[in-house]
Amino acid sequence: MTEKKFTDDLPRIYGLYTLGFLAFTGLMAVLEQFGVSAATIGVLFVGFTIVIYAVIGWLSRTMQVDAYYVAGREVPPVFNGMATAADWMSGASFVALAGGIYFGGYGYLAFVIGWTGGYVLVNSLMAPYLRKFGCYTVPDFIGTRYGGNLTRFCAVVILVVASFTYVTAQINATGTIASRVLFIPFEVGVWFGLLGILLCSMLGGMRGVTWTQVAQYIVLIIAYLVPVIWMSYAQGFGFPHFNYGEAAQRIQELEPVVGLGTAATESFPGTRILTTPHFDASDPADQWKFATLALCMMAGTASLPHILMRYFTTPTVRGARKSVAWSLFFIFLLYFTAPALATLTKLQLLDPELPTAVIGRAYEEVQSLAWIQNWSAVGFLNISDSNGDGILQLNEFFMRPDIVVLATPEIAGLPYVISGLVAAGGMAAAMSTADGLLLAIANALSHDLYYKIIDPKADTRTRLIVARILLVVIGAGGATVASLQLTGILGAVAWAFCFACSGLFFPLVLGVWWKRANRPGALAGMVFGFLAGSGYLYYVFSMGGEPIFGLDHLRFGIVGMSVSFVAMVVVTLLTEAPDAETQAMVDRTRIPTGDTILGQAH
Repeated sequence: MTEKKFTDDLPRIYGLYTLGFLAFTGLMAVLEQFGVSAATIGVLFVGFTIVIYAVIGWLSRTMQVDAYYVAGREVPPVFNGMATAADWMSGASFVALAGGIYFGGYGYLAFVIGWTGGYVLVNSLMAPYLRKFGCYTVPDFIGTRYGGNLTRFCAVVILVVASFTYVTAQINATGTIASRVLFIPFEVGVWFGLLGILLCSMLGGMRGVTWTQVAQYIVLIIAYLVPVIWMSYAQGFGFPHFNYGEAAQRIQELEPVVGLGTAATESFPGTRILTTPHFDASDPADQWKFATLALCMMAGTASLPHILMRYFTTPTVRGARKSVAWSLFFIFLLYFTAPALATLTKLQLLDPELPTAVIGRAYEEVQSLAWIQNWSAVGFLNISDSNGDGILQLNEFFMRPDIVVLATPEIAGLPYVISGLVAAGGMAAAMSTADGLLLAIANALSHDLYYKIIDPKADTRTRLIVARILLVVIGAGGATVASLQLTGILGAVAWAFCFACSGLFFPLVLGVWWKRANRPGALAGMVFGFLAGSGYLYYVFSMGGEPIFGLDHLRFGIVGMSVSFVAMVVVTLLTEAPDAETQAMVDRTRIPTGDTILGQAH
């Protein structure tokens, strides 16, 4: 009789957890009816979920290397799919994506297409083969496949830059939520968010993060779907995912009617006017912008170390393939909903037939609304009667794109318990990704830099202590940068993807699929690609240079990848081929069965 494993009980454990969370939500609804304040409900929602995540992190604590780095390679595909989806659906997906579509229109669907399409590349080019290789981290694969500490070091540098850029966006999201729910300054909120993130990841490593991310996915998907479905039925459209086209038509009819009025004279940093920019699908320039943004997001998805690491945790290579399929399904549930949320929320503000509409109403009446006052108090929303007519015009309403999802329940006049639910979901999304990112950075630095290069004789305890110290230091650095608000959440995420694909995409892909690829070629691809992409970003963003071929700061990965590919191929062909042992190792990597390349002694 085989011994029952912990993973056999996962469906029951998370089933009970889901029922418990729904019961807690019901309790909050009852408390609201009994007059408990909105602020208290918001604090209880966020506090309750963070405590649950912290408890899971504590119960998953470990001092075993295999458990800390790859969760013991025992995560079943369905649950790894949920954990990956939570890892993936960051503050950008949950908090900022609908806001980007809301203000950027059709063109911002390139993010959805790119991020989803990237998983096709992950499944077909990367995940199963990296799992077969048996590595702990992405630099581990680069260093072993191409040989030499310099290749490993270059991969670590690119990983740290891309992941650190990404993690600042997640801490930005936690700060946005904490500042609204707890009524504290954004600069303080980012540190509150960081504390919750570290509670989940510091003790249990990948094992703790994995089981926490499954719990976080359950919270975030419930929190995202409930207000959209509720709002759609309240507006008379029925199930939103298939009927929000009618709402989009209604918006097109309303925008010319409400007019733009006189442009506001005030400037509100980080906010935008409600109008949707025009996207011409027949214009080659717009087509180019759409395609290049989608391509950067696709290649970035297949290059991001914290995502690829998730597939190192499955028991088998086949499990890694199944995990990708489940990841796509769980991600689809949110991405299919985001355009509907953006559309229905805009209609709530514009349609005079709805009681929640603010455009076209008396300025003083709108100014007295509680949700307007609350979001204005934390600096994320502003209104202005700049033309003095006493009526709020379309271009006198300014909102930060990052708050569209968080503010939707209040905009739609839903019970405040739904706002608390959405805040908890947004916090779960941002925390889950931040956990994975911080772990990717700390693991790469502790395993690939400290253990593999600096001190190969370090014992297990020392290695894990170093990893935990690095988690705290890197997290503190991320919170500091996030508090500066250098760019929006979606912009920071786009930069992270472009950094990753500029330096890592072709060294990873060609490392699996081209036996001839060698160490000098990989070094050239990583160094020249990363420097070219970074230099172009500095040129167009910091120096205000004119974009070349329409490639703005969100698309610098196209420049980096092009240079990386050319440099890697040319240098590889001009230098000596890898030895026979390395080429045989690449052949074995592409065989889906058999033992891992590095084995258990890694």
